[in-house]
Amino acid sequence: MGLGLNSLAAAKPTSARKRVLMFTKSSGFEHDMVKRNGAKLSVAEQIVTDLGQKRGIEVTATKDGTIFSQPSLSQYDAFLFYTTGDLTTAGEDKNPPMTQEGKQAFLSAIHQGKGFIGTHSATDTFEPASAHSDQKPSPQLDSYIAMIGAEFVGHGQQQKARVRVADSHFPGMQGLGQGIEVTEEWYALRAFPPDLHVLLVLETEGMQGNFYQRPPYPNTWARIYGRGRVFYTALGHRQDVWSNPAYQALLTGAMAWAVRDVNAHVPPDLQRVTPQANDIPAAAFARQ
Repeated sequence: MGLGLNSLAAAKPTSARKRVLMFTKSSGFEHDMVKRNGAKLSVAEQIVTDLGQKRGIEVTATKDGTIFSQPSLSQYDAFLFYTTGDLTTAGEDKNPPMTQEGKQAFLSAIHQGKGFIGTHSATDTFEPASAHSDQKPSPQLDSYIAMIGAEFVGHGQQQKARVRVADSHFPGMQGLGQGIEVTEEWYALRAFPPDLHVLLVLETEGMQGNFYQRPPYPNTWARIYGRGRVFYTALGHRQDVWSNPAYQALLTGAMAWAVRDVNAHVPPDLQRVTPQANDIPAAAFARQ
């Protein structure tokens, strides 16, 4: 991922200053990238805050789920999640959880036109226990999973793999060429809805571990949810990924699109780009 930021990162929006709420509560496993040292922002929070400032987007980072029950929620143009677990419980980090009403207010805000950006473990959030097994995904997905666009299954050992670019025109993607190789913790995902617009495809051939013995599947995508704009990338476990200019360009483009500073054509193309994404052999879910 040794590529430079494209011009989007430094470009100034022509509209009024937008606001993004970055939520990093870990009701489940807490990733190093969102761990704080006292009152100091985590690595991921500081990077997103700095990227937003360069773009002219104001970023507020919090681990306090009660914010989703406050009337001030409407002031944000988009939400960026690096989270784990059931966010309506205190869980591992013991920070105040969302209420059920706050969760619904958040999802309704996106459906009505706000934006959403999910990074890495945002898919390891609100997923049912059956997601971590060889069972088929429930036909009634959690409302959050239905919004973000996939259900987390698990991951194998960190390794180098290739992601292929499926759309080089989406904001922040222009510098990635036809694809990149990167060492990462690769998430195994399933229950992809047909309306995804695929941006990056994980090329699974040659990867080590049961989770990856399956056809190529989406790693990064955009979609329209109601009137809202949803972006997700499974990249983002490692600090060297977060500090890489190519990844930062991707996040900057995603934020600019989510808050409607820029537009992009994101028609459904899952069946064209990754037609076997949901054709997953049972062996791919075997515990390792």
